[in-house]
Amino acid sequence: MNKQTYLLLENYMLSCMEDSAHDKEHVYRVLYQALEIARTEKDVDYDILIAACLLHDIGRKEQFDNPSVCHAAVGSEKAYQFLIEHEFAAAYAEQVKQCIRTHRYRKTDLPQSLEAKILFDADKLDVTGALGIARTLIYKGIVSEPLYSVAPDGTVQDGENDTAPSFFQEYKYKLEKLYSRFYTARATEIGRERQRAAVNFYDSLYSEVKSAYLGGRDELDRLID
Repeated sequence: MNKQTYLLLENYMLSCMEDSAHDKEHVYRVLYQALEIARTEKDVDYDILIAACLLHDIGRKEQFDNPSVCHAAVGSEKAYQFLIEHEFAAAYAEQVKQCIRTHRYRKTDLPQSLEAKILFDADKLDVTGALGIARTLIYKGIVSEPLYSVAPDGTVQDGENDTAPSFFQEYKYKLEKLYSRFYTARATEIGRERQRAAVNFYDSLYSEVKSAYLGGRDELDRLID
């Protein structure tokens, strides 16, 4: 990929980024991680990979405005149209589109090409470890969701069986399960290196919140007639 093409794609990406949890630095981290993973794989098409990484989250605004919209689906269509309008080959635009469409964490519509799998892994690595915890907390703040839920009996929910959105629910539903879902060996290795930081944070936060409710509630009951 030449510099002119890179700047064209980068500038389009920059024009689409508004979400502070999925900002341009997230895109750059995904791109850099993808290139690190690609070094350990054979026959990677870097033109497809770089374009897909740069454009993978350009549908975020549409999803933020309407949560029923899938940013991967919208973003893949936007990327395809942009590439076609700028006279990229249809076959190339289609491959970039497929990478973007399948990068989201889902049980269906899984990535098929090597480039799509690398993008998926690089994007998921940005939700692992301490970095993933920090990004999740930022996003929960943006959408005004709490750290945790409290059951009717006053106990703090750990997120395991929660249906209401919260940080603990997101951790149990998604973050905790990421580490066994990578496609590439290098991403699996990086994920394992980061996993302990995420586990320690969740365990510490849950322990601190739970102990505050246990001790404080008992003391309040003692003081109030």
